[in-house]
Amino acid sequence: MKLKMEINSLTQTKELAQAFAKVLKPPMVVLLNGDLGSGKTTFVKEVVSALGCEDLVTSPTFTLLNTYNAKFPIYHFDMYRLSSAEEAMNVGFEEYFDKDHLDGVCFVEWSENVEGLIQNVDYEIDIEKVGEKKRIFVVKEFENAGN
Repeated sequence: MKLKMEINSLTQTKELAQAFAKVLKPPMVVLLNGDLGSGKTTFVKEVVSALGCEDLVTSPTFTLLNTYNAKFPIYHFDMYRLSSAEEAMNVGFEEYFDKDHLDGVCFVEWSENVEGLIQNVDYEIDIEKVGEKKRIFVVKEFENAGN
């Protein structure tokens, strides 16, 4: 399944995130693609909120991983500062992507920096910034989604 949507406001981003949150169930992995400032962290923030967590959601650019206790655990990764799958494994990230042991949902920004680390992806969301508030969201569901 592939869904393409034009989003013109933060309200619409929130609505999309709320709808997306309803399809999430552990264990799942969601990749987020987009340039700096495209809205990846904003989208995760709205999903986390929709799942009942009121924590402040921030970009894990420097911490690499933020964890949120929502309806189920949300693991928010930012691989921007990493340069390889080996580097991610050196900090123990591979265990988060083993669905036999994953107890939550992983959101991963900049997954292309750790190519080969993540094998079983459920959703991939591409976000393109085309104006100050306008974004194009493309949500791709993979066959293993929900398994």
